[in-house]
Amino acid sequence: MNGGPSGFNNAPVTRTFIIASALFTIFFGIQGRSIKLGLSYQDVIVKLRLWKLVMSVFAFSSTPELMFGLFLLYYFRVFERQIGSNKYSVFILFSITSSLLFEVLAISLLKDPAANLVTSGPYGLLFASFVPFFFDIPVSTRFRVFGVRFSDKSFIYLAGLQLLLSSWRRSILPGICGILAGSLYRLNVFGIRKAKFPEFISSFFSRLSLPSAGNPPAAPNRDVRGNMPSFMSRQVERNYPSVPTATEPSEDAIATLVSMGFDRNSARQALVQARNDVNIATNILLESQLH
Repeated sequence: MNGGPSGFNNAPVTRTFIIASALFTIFFGIQGRSIKLGLSYQDVIVKLRLWKLVMSVFAFSSTPELMFGLFLLYYFRVFERQIGSNKYSVFILFSITSSLLFEVLAISLLKDPAANLVTSGPYGLLFASFVPFFFDIPVSTRFRVFGVRFSDKSFIYLAGLQLLLSSWRRSILPGICGILAGSLYRLNVFGIRKAKFPEFISSFFSRLSLPSAGNPPAAPNRDVRGNMPSFMSRQVERNYPSVPTATEPSEDAIATLVSMGFDRNSARQALVQARNDVNIATNILLESQLH
């Protein structure tokens, strides 16, 4: 199991968020103010320091939290590749906003004016992402270590557990709020899963991304539609007119679809029909599963 091909191909929003999180953490760390970014009853309820609500979303309070947090953000770029940058931007905004509301509610109920109850960092987004990770990312390998069963997903869960317990109650609370936010998104409250930002949003983040190194040279053209299952072929013919020949898909594109849980051969066939367009190929595979 992996997050697809290395780098930030088809994940410009994730790349921007990771850079912003790293820069804010370093900036406040140099000033010695990272630990002060956590939310407290005094900040949120009494003095209404709204700037803290915004800054606490990006900056981690310590270097270990930054390392584990950026690792998880980088891995979860698979979801941006799966649903597209426009929908993933909605997921980020919904997760952060919902988890912040839950945190403010918890702080107001606990009413401890002296305590810094919530640590800083994008815990809402990170732990909201564990909900689709649990339900939608399949296990590809299983193994045993000293008689204990593990899977390739175990490493992601362990990294999340380390982050969840990094500051004890101060990190457990935002972690739980993030899981609640992710659950609301999965339950499709207010039809949120259908919402997406306009196309110019993903175009803007794409322009911020570094130029890609490009794909490896394509193999000779050949028609491989005959190997596609009949139900998929019918669906493809209906929605995406076939062409006489198609370029052999790149290994990076195949790896991206395989990381989403699709069979390698089906992913390859869909990419052939989509002319190596990962988004169209994803739609082909998802539509074929409904028939």
